Parts: sequence; structure tokens; C-alpha cells
Amino acid sequence: MTSLENESAPGSGEPSDVAAAPAAIGDDVSRETSPAVLEDEPEIAATLFGDTIAGARQFAAALAEQGEERGLIGPLELPRLWTRHILNSVIMAPLLRPGRVGDVGSGAGLPGLVLAIARPDVQFVLIEPMERRIAWLNEQVDELGLENVDVVRARAEDAKSSGGLDQVTARAVSALRTLLPLTAPLARRGGELVLMKGINAQAEIQAAEKQIRRFKLSDVRVEVLGTGVLEEETRVVRATVDRDERATGSVSRETFG
Repeated sequence: MTSLENESAPGSGEPSDVAAAPAAIGDDVSRETSPAVLEDEPEIAATLFGDTIAGARQFAAALAEQGEERGLIGPLELPRLWTRHILNSVIMAPLLRPGRVGDVGSGAGLPGLVLAIARPDVQFVLIEPMERRIAWLNEQVDELGLENVDVVRARAEDAKSSGGLDQVTARAVSALRTLLPLTAPLARRGGELVLMKGINAQAEIQAAEKQIRRFKLSDVRVEVLGTGVLEEETRVVRATVDRDERATGSVSRETFG
């Protein structure tokens, strides 16, 4: 999830996020500042995206143009949109295997849309509860011509996946002990969680020991990506889901359209 606004005012009719999120990425500074300028595309972007760099550029331009107005990013994010968000997401692309990958709380499409652009050989299910973010995601899927993406409006705990997803990811959603009950049930037995976390990822693993046992996760570890490549390294918590198949959410493909 790129987290975005904490939507759902009383009476709005829209479901609320599972975990409270800040108003928008970087939205902690007054909007009365000088207009921000979109960060120049880093040279490494073309290397990381390869043949799909045109789609990444199109997505970055759309997010820069509409993101703040639509409550997807905060006013400080344009000068670091590539380095902090887009490259931070695409660096995960090599960890994904051909199959079905769920992005829980997809928000602005970070990491889900970025990964879908970079990995056309992988099928993505973007799970997001907020109607206006769903509208954005669907618009981008259409404009980018992405044929490997299904967008599902649902809370993570209500989403279902037929036979289970092969991998599940999430970004900036909540603490690991809260995130595991939302993501582990979506993965098939033998599937994998690939969860983007911050510098305290190892401490979060220790704090989530109860949930790790509950969902029978194995090989739980932190991997640091982008060292020597990105200005800001990306940390992911990876884990294999070994729990009983009966504990898996069973979402039909009809749910995914």
C-alpha cells in the first residue's frame, strides 16, 4: 500500500482501511509551500525496468500530475517520486515468480502497478478497499495497457483467492504482527510473503513471533535489496506459508473478474 489517505469518513459508504494510514505519502508539511518539481528519472531506472521503461515513465508522469490532487501522494513526494517510491518498488521484481501475486492495500499502485509494468509474465491482483483509489488503479491499468492485472475492491481480510495466491506483497500497511493475519491467509500452502518493511524489519519479526507460529510461517528473514544500486535500500520480509490448506482464504476467480 502506498498509503495514502485515511478515507472513510462516517457516512461515506466506503470501507475503511484495515490499518490507519497517514493522509498521504509525505503529507506532514503545509501545502502552502512552493510547487514541487518532479524528480528527474535516475539513470538506473532504465536498467531496472529494461524494455518496460516506457510504461514506468508514463505511470510516473500520471502520478506526478494527479497524485496529490487525488490524495495518492503528499506534496513533498514529487522530488523523490522515482528514488523513494518507484525504484523502491521495482527493485523487488526479481523476487517474483511467474504465477499470481497479490498486492494488499495497493493504493496508488506502489508496488503493485510498478511490478506489473516490470513483470508482464506475472499475474497481479491489486486489493484495495477505497473506491477512488480503485478508480485510479483501473484507469492506470487501461491507460498502460496492462493485461496482467486484476483490480479488486475489498478489505484484505475479506479478499479471497482461488486456491491461494503464489505470492503476496504489501507496502507501508502496518506493523508485521498486524499485517501477517491479513496476508498469510491469501497465500496458498507453499506460497510466499514478500512484504516491504522499514529499517526495523528484524525487530518487527521478533515482535510477530506469535503470528508467525499461528500461520505456520517458515524461513522468515529480512532481505536488503538495492545495496550499491539505489540511494535508499529496500527491505523485505520473506516467509514461506506452510499452514494447513484449510486455513487458506478461498477466493474464486469470479471475485477477481
